[in-house]
Amino acid sequence: MLAPIKKPNTDWGSDQLGQRLLQAWQDFVAEVTEPRRLAQAGSAITRSYGRKPSIATCRARRDNGTMFASSSSSAAPHAYQALTPDVVMDALASVGLYGDGRLLALSSYENRVYQLHLEDGSVVVAKFYRPKRWSEAQILEEHAFSAELMDAEIPVVGPLLLNGSTLNHFAGFAFSVAPSRGGRPPELDDPEVLEWIGRFLARIHTVGAAKPFASRPALDLQSFGIDSREWLLGHDQVPLDVQSAWAKASQDAIDVIATHECLTGATGQNDPYFEPIRQLRLHGDCHPGNILWTPLDLPTSAGPGPHFVDLDDARSGPAVQDLWMLLSGDRQQRTRQLGCLVDGYEQFREFDRRELALIEPLRTLRLIHYSAWLARRWSDPTFPINFPWFGSSDYWQGQVQMLQEQLEAMEEAPLMV
Repeated sequence: MLAPIKKPNTDWGSDQLGQRLLQAWQDFVAEVTEPRRLAQAGSAITRSYGRKPSIATCRARRDNGTMFASSSSSAAPHAYQALTPDVVMDALASVGLYGDGRLLALSSYENRVYQLHLEDGSVVVAKFYRPKRWSEAQILEEHAFSAELMDAEIPVVGPLLLNGSTLNHFAGFAFSVAPSRGGRPPELDDPEVLEWIGRFLARIHTVGAAKPFASRPALDLQSFGIDSREWLLGHDQVPLDVQSAWAKASQDAIDVIATHECLTGATGQNDPYFEPIRQLRLHGDCHPGNILWTPLDLPTSAGPGPHFVDLDDARSGPAVQDLWMLLSGDRQQRTRQLGCLVDGYEQFREFDRRELALIEPLRTLRLIHYSAWLARRWSDPTFPINFPWFGSSDYWQGQVQMLQEQLEAMEEAPLMV
């Protein structure tokens, strides 16, 4: 049952302004409750029919009064349903940060992230970690890595030390708080921007190479490819009409990826002349959305240029993992972009050209892992709302086609710079 949103104790008045205020309030209520109601509708339909519904289906069940007809009263609510705005505000108050009431949910699926204005005029970002995803030791290791990067004067936005720790707990949630940093996505068609990013990535990797992670996992074939594939097939996530085709395409892709020893954990120790590709601590999810660009015409105090956010997926792996997601377009465009990144990178650190052969295998691993990630998170109400197309036969047929294209791409010569 959804908790009702209380109407303010306000006399809106009968004049034109009062009616506009009343309409604004009604629009707000609709905007807040619609996703929550549709999410519950999606869960009900999934339990009843074993398939993932579209937004239209959810709305149809809502409109004809059968939205919750198949919902089981014993179904456990998702953990994040307890994370109300009051809980968020109280969590920050527990570490001495008092909000002025302004709270904005930021785009994040894996965790819940909010921007809050504080009474002292400052703005912070609070991240509430998904329960049971990372251990406390793994989260603190991510925070320690962020601190190392900031100590090296690399523009990474890391968590604040509050109550003696960067990780605090409230109402069953682990959370951290960081300063709010604005910015826009970087202009990746600009060679100077790419070189600048390349220089900072080299500096991140220099710090990352200083020591290994003790508890955070590696990016490898087993966790991203084999485990993801087995989970999807073992939990009947792939429709029968496309299951065999996807199973074959994914296995063929895994077989090709397995020829790259650095993604399987092999060290080549039987060959005394073999020098394995270096594994180091990485950002791990370095796509354009995790790089915020501040215009260069702003004062130095504003930190013009790139700054890196969200090290939640920090893992060990080859350096190229932090480069390839910044490439887009056809082969010629990607080659030019990669050349600019590496030009900047090698001003601070040598780049192992052997890693270029890993770009397409890493892209393929991300493709398989992405489907498993969506399926594993489907009980979270925000996923059916934001990914209504997931789970259909059309989706999986598209995945088969993409895997077949990746098989061809992995057989091609790697990009050269």
